[in-house]
Amino acid sequence: MVGKHRLAQWTTARAFKWTMRYTTGVTFKIVEGEEYLNGTRPAVIIGNHQTELDVLFLGVIFPKYCSVTAKKSLKNVPFLGWFMSLSGTVFLDRARREQALKAFEGAAREMKEHKQSVYIFPEGTRSYAKEPSLLPFKKGAFHLAVQAGVPIIPVVSENYSKILNVKDLRFNPGQIRVKVLPPIPTEGLTAADVDTLTRETRDKMLQTVEDMARDSESIALSTTQDGQARSSAVEVKQEL
Repeated sequence: MVGKHRLAQWTTARAFKWTMRYTTGVTFKIVEGEEYLNGTRPAVIIGNHQTELDVLFLGVIFPKYCSVTAKKSLKNVPFLGWFMSLSGTVFLDRARREQALKAFEGAAREMKEHKQSVYIFPEGTRSYAKEPSLLPFKKGAFHLAVQAGVPIIPVVSENYSKILNVKDLRFNPGQIRVKVLPPIPTEGLTAADVDTLTRETRDKMLQTVEDMARDSESIALSTTQDGQARSSAVEVKQEL
């Protein structure tokens, strides 16, 4: 994990971003807080996990000198596993808590020694949520942040079931808004604080998801009203 190895996942993410943008017509746009991603390192970056489309989400928000976590079983997959190993992926054995904690200890050391950030989906799986919501959070990301003494940066994408809904076989092009929340400090916290840290962070992210949904509804209503007003104005002009 030296030098350019640490940029491998960032380079891959950026390449994927542009490839997917032009092949799917879907874009993720950071509308708030992008400076936190580029100005805070090392950090544990977390985000909500909705569908397979989040690979494109990562392509947009992934900062330099950052790696992801993955199931330990992927480490032995030809090419993918080799790439992930060389680029600093943190492999976790989720079936064995002790092994997972040891992996976090090693990751915490790497983060501090090399100023390497880590990205984690705290929900642990895709939610496929039709409404603005979050699954319960797993605590691994928060244990890691506390062990390393680094801040947590929450990243929230709005609910995009209107663009992709796997169950309803719906896929539309469009733009998905993303907000990066201010870093949450963990310096001085211990394992005893992890439960509270997890709960409070999830509450902030859930509030943001809900607020973004209300904003989308307001924007849609305003656009509809503007369109109706223009149509009415044209009709009046034609009558005159």
